[in-house]
Amino acid sequence: MVGRVHATTPAVRSDEHDLLRQTVRQFVQTRVEPQAMEHDESGTFNVGLIRELGALGLIGVTIPEADDGAGLDATASCIIHDELAYSDPGFTLGYLAHALLFVNNFYWAANPAQRKRFLPSVLSGQAIGAMGMSEPAVGTDVLGMQMTARRQGDDYILDGRKTFITNGPEASVFLIYAKLQDRLTTFVVERDTAGFSTTPKIPKMGMRASTMCELVFEDCRIPADHLLGTEGGGITNMMRNLEIERLGLAAMSIGMARRCLDVMVKYATERRAFGKPIAEHGQIQRYIGDSFAKIEAMRALVYNVAASVGPLHRNRLGTDAAKLFAATAAKEVADAAVQVLGGYGYCTEYRVEQFLRDAKLIEIGGGTLEAHQKNITHDLTRG
Repeated sequence: MVGRVHATTPAVRSDEHDLLRQTVRQFVQTRVEPQAMEHDESGTFNVGLIRELGALGLIGVTIPEADDGAGLDATASCIIHDELAYSDPGFTLGYLAHALLFVNNFYWAANPAQRKRFLPSVLSGQAIGAMGMSEPAVGTDVLGMQMTARRQGDDYILDGRKTFITNGPEASVFLIYAKLQDRLTTFVVERDTAGFSTTPKIPKMGMRASTMCELVFEDCRIPADHLLGTEGGGITNMMRNLEIERLGLAAMSIGMARRCLDVMVKYATERRAFGKPIAEHGQIQRYIGDSFAKIEAMRALVYNVAASVGPLHRNRLGTDAAKLFAATAAKEVADAAVQVLGGYGYCTEYRVEQFLRDAKLIEIGGGTLEAHQKNITHDLTRG
């Protein structure tokens, strides 16, 4: 792994957070980094590595200790995503889909019986989870989704399709949004349910160490106790979870940008041109200086917002702003790294081309840049 550039410390921290960062960083150096390039090249998700995170108690970081979670907060979640993404953004995206889109989302919507049934296997990583929201004809406009649910006796019948579902090929349990009498409602669907199937993996530009596919529901019958929360309560579940999802993605942006900066600095001190290290050339100094400033701004914004977010505390304005800024800044830093390394940056050896490909996803997934701009403007003009 490349040497790390020293940077200022996030303002929002505790001894527990510091210990968590040290634990995850050590895990990244010894377990994540050695396998990262292989899984990007093969387009496969390392399920075994997820189970190692489960053994460390890092899947249920936002779940209360009383239910076998770590009992930590959104800041802790950001630390994990930040550190993991420094080495393997694709794997981190798969972790996010499991730990936040399924586990966190499920926990805060589920009743005690549902938690008892599903939590143990997903907290350990023995069962992989995924969340189905986007559809072939509906992305950002989630209220326009076309998937339906109808009550039939003691069951619900689901019909429709979901697409771009991270962890879809590996998951055994899914949190699904559908319209029940035109009201958004949340359900749990297990893979072996009759009427449910998945398509082959969808090839993609970046984040290749995570996988995605479509989910297909054709008269898919699930028992009534697989309803999460209340009928029509899906919008509350969705909006509550979107905030910590966006923070996780923003934190991934920090990790990716930090990695690219470290590569830039090391390369610029070793590579010589016109008789001196290229770090002494003003053009290179601009790329490095601007990148460092962007990372410090990302770090301050994301961790400051994370301190204000929890299951009972909302901050849509802050989380939209954090992801909007961090997504674009991370892509710019990755692009700068490719430019500083020149031909080496465009090739795979230093991996910055991968981080540029991976960073683009943050501008799309979990809310597009345009969605964040819309939300921010709406909230500000509403006063």
